[in-house]
Amino acid sequence: MWNYSEKMMDHFRNPRNVGKIENPDGTATVGSLACGDALTFQFKLGEDGRIAEAKFQTFGCASAIASSSALTEMVLGKTLEEASKITNAEIADYLGGLPAQKMHCSVMGREALEAAIKNFKTGEVADKDLEEKKLCSCFNVSENEVRRQITENSLTSVDEVVNFTKAGAGCGMCRDRIEEILKELGV
Repeated sequence: MWNYSEKMMDHFRNPRNVGKIENPDGTATVGSLACGDALTFQFKLGEDGRIAEAKFQTFGCASAIASSSALTEMVLGKTLEEASKITNAEIADYLGGLPAQKMHCSVMGREALEAAIKNFKTGEVADKDLEEKKLCSCFNVSENEVRRQITENSLTSVDEVVNFTKAGAGCGMCRDRIEEILKELGV
């Protein structure tokens, strides 16, 4: 059994801002039903340029639901620049922490937010840059995302990278490359 905080459980049992926004300014879907987690995140800006409404729909575990709910609360009232600075660690902290094996849920929230902002700015609906070199085919994780998570979260082992990204959790073929990236980054 996972050890969840009361706040995390409250966001799971009573998720905030679930649903769809009619005519959203930004929208994105990240994750994959094949891996068990998928998140659609949308926002609408107010006349002042701040996020006035944020909603989500997710298919996933308690941590995915709670992380998505927390994200919607965290972005309300922020400018897109302010919202874009929210990290997955801040989402987890907002919930009183997440088990290491569930950190990928907060990462999924941050990815959805970034993709929705990109959608607003460019009109593009692609959630990830297709030019990025894929590291993990099982969970569609790029080398850039692995590098980012290692750096942002001070990860030091392959198992930590798996917990934050799911890369390496499927067939395992990319675990050696994850180890190489850790060494390249001086970890």
